[in-house]
Amino acid sequence: MTDRRHLANNQPNTQTLTREGPLAPSALTARDVLMVAPTMFFADYGCHVRILEESLSLRDLGHQLRILAYPNGRDVAGFQVRRCPGVPFNYRVIVGSNRHKIYLDAMLGLTALHEALKQPPEVIHAHLHEGALIGHALSMFRASPMLFDFQGSLTAEMLDHGFVRPGGMRLRFWRWVEKTINQLPSAIITSSTHAADLLIREFGMSSERIFPILDSVNTDTFRPRTPGDEADLLALRQSLGIPEGRHLVLYLGLLAEYQGTDLLLQAAQYLLQKRDDVHFLIMGFPREAQYMQMAQGLGIAAHTTFTGRLPYDQAARFLRLGDVAVAPKMSSTEGSGKILNYMAVGLPTVAFDTPVSREYLGHWGNYATEQSPVAFANKLNNLLDNGHEWATVGNALRNRVQKNFSWRGAGQQISEIYDLICE
Repeated sequence: MTDRRHLANNQPNTQTLTREGPLAPSALTARDVLMVAPTMFFADYGCHVRILEESLSLRDLGHQLRILAYPNGRDVAGFQVRRCPGVPFNYRVIVGSNRHKIYLDAMLGLTALHEALKQPPEVIHAHLHEGALIGHALSMFRASPMLFDFQGSLTAEMLDHGFVRPGGMRLRFWRWVEKTINQLPSAIITSSTHAADLLIREFGMSSERIFPILDSVNTDTFRPRTPGDEADLLALRQSLGIPEGRHLVLYLGLLAEYQGTDLLLQAAQYLLQKRDDVHFLIMGFPREAQYMQMAQGLGIAAHTTFTGRLPYDQAARFLRLGDVAVAPKMSSTEGSGKILNYMAVGLPTVAFDTPVSREYLGHWGNYATEQSPVAFANKLNNLLDNGHEWATVGNALRNRVQKNFSWRGAGQQISEIYDLICE
């Protein structure tokens, strides 16, 4: 039986296993899990990747999953995805805070109630704060424990997306809502230890209920390039129109100001005033047309290529094209799973000096300490000038991710937490 002990100094539970040695899958109890995912799963980015990879690892350990999601997402083979009804006037993928989520959450709640009535779950696994609110209602109705998968501060996301402004009554109201939701679950898992610290420090949460389950990566799929890849990668590079003789800098992820996309293009402009042997491959969505226009206006269009939305099953192949990678996200609370993909492929990475970036990259990261285009460009320029170090750094990053960021290990830890809250 798992021992639930309060940790000294009110620190989050960084170690969930209390049995001797690693937990064997046969020692876990396979459970019926109702997963509430208030997003258009699956859509090839961010939280969707965490939901997918967690689900894969949990399924492999024998759990039966039903995933509840918004309409319009892409179904994933091998999973029961139940979608709430949509509306005829909104078929685009919604990213971040958005007013359309209000009615979608209401319809998702009704769909969740129907599923819980039809087959009561043993565990409710709720993603994001909206999911936790729906999950709590189900938990009260069906007496099923709820696990909250916390991926960042709700109000911080609202500020990032311009949904609320700093200060004022609206921010204070939503801060109260966030704090209330955080108190509802039986346990909380976080995508970083920094997020766990945030819950304790800023929201007054007890460390007993908080378990960091760090974002991870499939290192079999995301691997460095080999000699056998060269012909395919050469053809891919040519199909993208990337000139020979240029170092290739990669970005993979959402395109938005809060993700650092504007700053990245401004940094590219500054860097390209110093050197012309660089090309930026920017892979992601939405607003790619807007950012292509921005690149044109900055005079860097000839040194940038935008792919638009890249299917997740193609991401590893495209990453193997690169020499180095960039992660310009500035948020101090949200995860940045793209960094782990870069690490698994062995790409030296430039990022801002945030707690999450430090947690992933350790001392092998290249950190811009000032959040400005010039500082980011200078750090990238320094990395490009030291190509003789790329292989050493890349190997160290891959070794680090293999040792510390395994989805299989994450699935076993989540399974233990299921057992804990079902006791």
